[in-house]
Amino acid sequence: MPKFTLQQKIYKKIQKQFNKATKDYSMFADGDKILVALSGGKDSLTLLQLMSERSRIFKPSISIVAAHVTMVNIPYRSDFNFLQEFCNGLGIEFHIIESGFDASTDTRKSPCFLCSWNRRKALFTLAQELGCNKIALGHNMDDFIETMLINITFQGAFSAMAPVMQMDKFPISIIRPLCLVNENDVEAYAIESQFPPQIKNCPFENDSNRKAMKDLLAHLETLNPEARYNLWGSMSNIQPTLLPPKIVKKQ
Repeated sequence: MPKFTLQQKIYKKIQKQFNKATKDYSMFADGDKILVALSGGKDSLTLLQLMSERSRIFKPSISIVAAHVTMVNIPYRSDFNFLQEFCNGLGIEFHIIESGFDASTDTRKSPCFLCSWNRRKALFTLAQELGCNKIALGHNMDDFIETMLINITFQGAFSAMAPVMQMDKFPISIIRPLCLVNENDVEAYAIESQFPPQIKNCPFENDSNRKAMKDLLAHLETLNPEARYNLWGSMSNIQPTLLPPKIVKKQ
């Protein structure tokens, strides 16, 4: 009986959660053409491998292309040659597109929001040009939970991200096939796969609250090792009768 390497074992674990997420949330339909956002980080590289393997399954039949968005005003760089070779090895068409933003144009929004929105807008535009009806993003379970904690703490709203989201202004759906995958597993797989690290030197990185939420999540896991999974489960286990009712103000 063949023995699996540690890399293969981790991949199989991630793949199991990937398959569960795509099935539970009905992410694929026959004939889908999906643009995979390839940032060059551990999540997007792992996602592209999973999507590549999934595209070789007959039903439902899907096809994929990959794209990397580079921000001209942010010193956050990936090795373009590596990304091209990575896609070539998987037999996937690869595109590089440029975008940018001026943080002084809208002081009501954080630089992180503006950067994210402009990246997303560039992907929407390319997806339509290529005839894609879906965009796959590499957000993992930790990203969902951290976003929920940020929104509760700073916006007073119980919200996070949706595994599948139909855009209002674009004829495109966003899917997040890694939503059930633990970030630690992706990190371990990236190490075993020897994915090269990105050159990350964002001048706005310290303005983000995500690092604080990541630290909070790690602390919660010292209190309860199942905290991550309980927090995930809480997002679909809302009990309205045990919450304050919404107050509707009279005009």
